[in-house]
Amino acid sequence: MAARWHPWPVDLSDDLPPPRRPLFFPVVLATIFLTVIGLSAGWTLGARHQRLADSAQVQSSTPAPTVATTPAAEPCRRETQDAARGFGVSGQLSIVLLLRTRFTAVWICEDSAGRLYYHANRGGEDAKWIEGQTALFMAGVRRDGDGYAVNAADGTAFSINSQRLRIVHVGGKPEIQPAAN
Repeated sequence: MAARWHPWPVDLSDDLPPPRRPLFFPVVLATIFLTVIGLSAGWTLGARHQRLADSAQVQSSTPAPTVATTPAAEPCRRETQDAARGFGVSGQLSIVLLLRTRFTAVWICEDSAGRLYYHANRGGEDAKWIEGQTALFMAGVRRDGDGYAVNAADGTAFSINSQRLRIVHVGGKPEIQPAAN
């Protein structure tokens, strides 16, 4: 039998796929390499987090300097003294800041240990005081620049200085009450 002629030479190996290269070792090496990188990054971030936590713990365990109230400081209102006792405050509170606006009167008061308190009455000093309705007493006031700041339990933020009362309501809407003349 005679061989048939083809326009191009055909080799049997042209029809077969190329031989596969083993992937086991490159995959194992890549896995080890990525594991080392991940462990190093995790260890570094964990050590950084621990340093930050340790420094925060040292700062929180350091007693805050106390600010002694002057004997001449005027005592806060009777309503404020009564509300403070409800929060477990003993002793007399003294006025640090009194702000009067057209709608509100706000007292920042301090106890003998230097802790600050916020007490305000809607309608002013002479309006009826009903704690939780027209009046609001809050502990945890902090100094903030030239004034004071405190956050209510519902997330409302109050910022007070001698010029104005700024309230940022839960929805983010700001309300500014300038000092009354």
